[in-house]
Amino acid sequence: MSETITFSDWEKLDLRVGKILKVEDIEGADKLYKLEVDIGDEKRTVCAGIKKYYKKEELQGKKCVLFVNLEPRVMRGIKSEGMILAAESDDKSKVILIEPEKDIEVGSRIR
Repeated sequence: MSETITFSDWEKLDLRVGKILKVEDIEGADKLYKLEVDIGDEKRTVCAGIKKYYKKEELQGKKCVLFVNLEPRVMRGIKSEGMILAAESDDKSKVILIEPEKDIEVGSRIR
């Protein structure tokens, strides 16, 4: 189990419902996709290491949970502006995106 955080630390996280608009391969990257994600008031570019688990067409139009206020990181020359949340099995054989149970507006906050 991970280190315990305070409630005020949890409140700092900005998690929102996003919709994957575009999925692209990244030259030379066998694990990463470049995704364009709509979060309501803006669109973000996110690099996600889910290529082994999802085909591009499976991701197109899919709703997901995006960690919005994560510090941007350059991956393979691309500025990644967030992180898509996913669950991973202990042996890393399965990875599934976390998505809303029911339909809800893009940009909705996770609380």
